[in-house]
Amino acid sequence: MENGRLLIEEYEINSSTIILLPIVYGSRIFTKIHELEEDSISPFKPLEIVKESCYSYGSSYDGRKVAARKLIGAVQKVPIAVSPLIYMFPTTSPENPHCVWVAHEHVVDYKRGEEHCSTIVKFSNNQFIPLPISLSSFENQLIRTVMLKTKILKSKDTPTAKMIYSSKIRKSNSAEEQENYYW
Repeated sequence: MENGRLLIEEYEINSSTIILLPIVYGSRIFTKIHELEEDSISPFKPLEIVKESCYSYGSSYDGRKVAARKLIGAVQKVPIAVSPLIYMFPTTSPENPHCVWVAHEHVVDYKRGEEHCSTIVKFSNNQFIPLPISLSSFENQLIRTVMLKTKILKSKDTPTAKMIYSSKIRKSNSAEEQENYYW
């Protein structure tokens, strides 16, 4: 493996995940996973990792994609809420084998790269990674992701959502009776 990096068979996107980069390994596409503290390599494509991570957090990738499309009106390169707290966006069509997935939360700064249609991104661990995406497309993806996150979090502020998310079931003295309390 590349510079002795750890090869991992299973990976779940988490709050430390910064970016999923496709890398060519022989005739296959693997994923170089950058986290806050360490990097590793997975024998799976970035999209496969995103899809499996969505399942780990209780939904399908396709379901999350449909919801995102409906919420923000985007049709292509739709950002994904992997979980209620983790948002990733693709740099190209997710089906493209060279698509990079970026964790919105860890983007600190970005600027136009020296190469045509490239952007250099600074992440929360002070790492700079050049990406094959134009500055305007990168900004658009960030904006879409913020819109998605805002709409999802805003929907949890409605009275109905508050009841759903904050309801507690408190058992009374009788094992058969239950009362719902909302705050």
